[in-house]
Amino acid sequence: MGYVYLYTGTGAGKTTNALGLALRSIGHKHKVVIIQFLKWWKNTGEYKIQKMLMPYYEIYQFGRKGWHGLDNLNERDKKLAYKALRFAEKILKEKKPHLLVLDEINLALYCKLLDVKEVLKLLDKVPKKTDVVLTGRFAPKELIDRADFVNEIVDIKHLKEMVATKGIQY
Repeated sequence: MGYVYLYTGTGAGKTTNALGLALRSIGHKHKVVIIQFLKWWKNTGEYKIQKMLMPYYEIYQFGRKGWHGLDNLNERDKKLAYKALRFAEKILKEKKPHLLVLDEINLALYCKLLDVKEVLKLLDKVPKKTDVVLTGRFAPKELIDRADFVNEIVDIKHLKEMVATKGIQY
């Protein structure tokens, strides 16, 4: 039976938690598919490693190029979010992965790019052998209620200056 894991909160590490589960799954030669909402940058470790981890690992990005801020999202961002959701449905039907990561889907919902009812419908279609990970800040109550495991990542302490260390933050 597949489970739904949800990582939310304002602290860093939600995607990193999902990637840790992906690595463990790949270690058992299980198929992992990651679908990233609102992300486009391909210079991240999780994107660059896909060739090394084939055929067990696939990653797809559905974000508009550049960082536009949450207040500047538009109809194109909404179309990309729905394209990602439809792609997730297709992946579940055709590839039936052991692990499906919907990275930043919570944030896409918070920004009103997706309807939570549509995401819940997708979760109802997940094959029994597939686990799903949902990440992103501001997870809606409906997804928190639906998930089997929920972790809130809390920011207790961080540097005053933004740190972006290759291999750690990206």
